[in-house]
Amino acid sequence: MPKRVLIANRGEVARRIARTCRRLGVEYVTVYSEADRDAAHLEGAVDRIRIGGAAAADSYLNTGALVDAALRTGCDAVHPGYGFLAESPRFASAVAEAGLVFVGPSPATIAAMGDKATARALMAEAGVPVLPGSGEATESAERLRADARRIGFPVILKPVAGGGGKGMRVVESEDGMAEAVAAAVRIGRSAFGDGRLLAERYVARPRHIEVQVFGDTHSGVVHLFERECSLQRRHQKIVEEAPAVGLPPGVREELLDAAVRGARSLGYVGAGTFEFIVDPNGGFFFLEVNTRLQVEHPVTEEITGVDLVEWQLRVADGRPLPLAQHEITASGHAVECRVYAEDPRSGFRPAPGHAQVVEWPAGVRVEAAFDEAGTVPAFYDPMFAKLIARGPDRSAALQRLVAAVRDTSVIGLTTNLGFLAGLLQAEHVVTGRLDTHVVDTFVTENAPDDHLAEAAACAAAMELPVTDLPYASPWLGTVGPADRRHLDPDAPLGRLTVLHGGRELRAALTGRRGDSVRVDCGDGELAVTVAHRDGLFRGTVGEHRWTGLRTAEGYELVVSGGRVALASRTYDAVGAEASDSAVRSPMPGTVVGLPRAAGDVVEAGEVLVIVEAMKLENRVLAPLRGRVDEIRCALNDIVSADQILVSLTPEPATPPSKGSP
Repeated sequence: MPKRVLIANRGEVARRIARTCRRLGVEYVTVYSEADRDAAHLEGAVDRIRIGGAAAADSYLNTGALVDAALRTGCDAVHPGYGFLAESPRFASAVAEAGLVFVGPSPATIAAMGDKATARALMAEAGVPVLPGSGEATESAERLRADARRIGFPVILKPVAGGGGKGMRVVESEDGMAEAVAAAVRIGRSAFGDGRLLAERYVARPRHIEVQVFGDTHSGVVHLFERECSLQRRHQKIVEEAPAVGLPPGVREELLDAAVRGARSLGYVGAGTFEFIVDPNGGFFFLEVNTRLQVEHPVTEEITGVDLVEWQLRVADGRPLPLAQHEITASGHAVECRVYAEDPRSGFRPAPGHAQVVEWPAGVRVEAAFDEAGTVPAFYDPMFAKLIARGPDRSAALQRLVAAVRDTSVIGLTTNLGFLAGLLQAEHVVTGRLDTHVVDTFVTENAPDDHLAEAAACAAAMELPVTDLPYASPWLGTVGPADRRHLDPDAPLGRLTVLHGGRELRAALTGRRGDSVRVDCGDGELAVTVAHRDGLFRGTVGEHRWTGLRTAEGYELVVSGGRVALASRTYDAVGAEASDSAVRSPMPGTVVGLPRAAGDVVEAGEVLVIVEAMKLENRVLAPLRGRVDEIRCALNDIVSADQILVSLTPEPATPPSKGSP
């Protein structure tokens, strides 16, 4: 067993590796970028090494800095986790050349499986089913057109060096071939430094099923069963489970045997995942090999009882696999969902920021980048946690995961929790009728609920004193002036008016009994239960669970997993509504555009600043018509969430000219 391991990663996977190291008595060293100097994954390490600036290229992708950190701190092994350099043959070689153990396959294996053309050829030679496709990769549109004619349309074009679906193009007919090839080549060159493509037969509604394999240096190779990964959005997995849903026993055995056969042909060492697509008729075909630990590895651990990180460390130390194939058994069912800092209401735009308060659910496994509070930086992947539920069967595991998602509260950070709660209860998911298009269909058919009325009702309930009095009284009102001159028969407990994105929300408190309050938000009454504990308000609103926190600006609420931030409405001396003239950054990031200058008059909705975060450009808009007083940032500045970028002076609307209708 290694004595000291450098964990060359961050966030939840670094904490996951550290947990196994602590259990085994293995010392570990952590690394951090400037953006992660206070991150939770640094806790418990014998040493912490700063490896560079906030950008991944300057830190977690810096091979020299990572190897130097391992050598300086006396490590004898390096665990890459997943993402970043986990599948970089150059990094694996650099680790080995420095006299350190790389916890993973050999550089040669990583390189071979990282090239789709090579991987495809090797698997075909090993007798693993592959889709009809190109014999070799090319940038030539003519050669790819010839391949497509032989294969038969539709075909899918795949960048040979790609991952995560980036650059893939489905081509329905010969007419669209030239344009699709040009676009895919362009993306391949830009993203991966390699524009070569493969053409393969396109399977319209496949399932995505993968097999966990493990090999050692003593020629041992085993599988640890399969995982269902069909619930994806834009080729990115969202929900995974083990075992696969309703897979015929014969197909399952053939799939597992094919994965082991492929791993043996490679002399595979360490943890690996063989990914397959399964067509509606049960035929399966090789997709790719991931030469690392997978994000979804916990579902395999939950049904087998195996610690895959422990196996990685033992195999890297030259030991044989801890169990033979006949000793590896599976029982029950496990389902995992990935928690992202993203906004489902804005096309799943990444939404980095700071979580002021976090409450993770009890009774399920939680793998998270932080516990009670923490930051999701703009420079890395927005996934910051996973929830994993186990049950005796799929139905029980799924129900536990739904309850866990509902019981999770993340205050101050926009997440996909509300979206997950809906997806996990969708008919196709509950019944197990899965394919890789289920999520896209769900997104198209189910607009995210913004829960604005419910949030306003909850904010109003937060303003009432918490008491057990069994009756309602107009003298209990604390919302608005509490004297008889302002009593309102339609809102005897008071009214609350708040703002959301410039929209005014009103809530009238109409009655109360115990911890239940009746609130009218204009479209009928909502029943709100409210309790105050540990600085948070919580309860139910209608059928939804909610959590709330008072802030300097107003209220932060999570209703059914969806975040709603409400601003308190204020008034100036003469009673006219006053608006905050400070335009703030919605997230941490880099200023890449400043289309306005001081003195300009802008209309509500015009772009003031463009902030790049997580490789996406986010437009910061004027909340009202006004004059730009001051621009408090410059191009290429790194800004934090809620940092003031521009200050405005409200300007009256331009009156219509005479004769205008």
